[in-house]
Amino acid sequence: QVQLVESGGGLVQPGGSLRLSCTASGSTFSFNAMGWYRQPPGKERELVAVVTRGGSTNYADSVKGRVTISRDNAKGPVYLQMNSLKPEDTAVYYCWGSLRGNNYWGQGTQVTVSS
Repeated sequence: QVQLVESGGGLVQPGGSLRLSCTASGSTFSFNAMGWYRQPPGKERELVAVVTRGGSTNYADSVKGRVTISRDNAKGPVYLQMNSLKPEDTAVYYCWGSLRGNNYWGQGTQVTVSS
């Protein structure tokens, strides 16, 4: 059974940085794509960043220039380096992976940006 496990969330002051990690287990196949979504309080889940098996990346406009997605290989881990964090980045961050036509999600990790 494929599982995605996030780590690295926490409380950070505005302007600070955090690095989220997502480790995949349970599959010998490579993910077509992996990425990060987030769900701010009271809002819908939204895309943050995605990296494809070929290494192409895509970012939400709201995080461009402040966030970098990277990975070790197509089976993960996948990382999200977040800099210059703002209060509006506060959300539960979910790791996502697309594998053999199925979507997989981690359990989420809380990121709170506050002074």
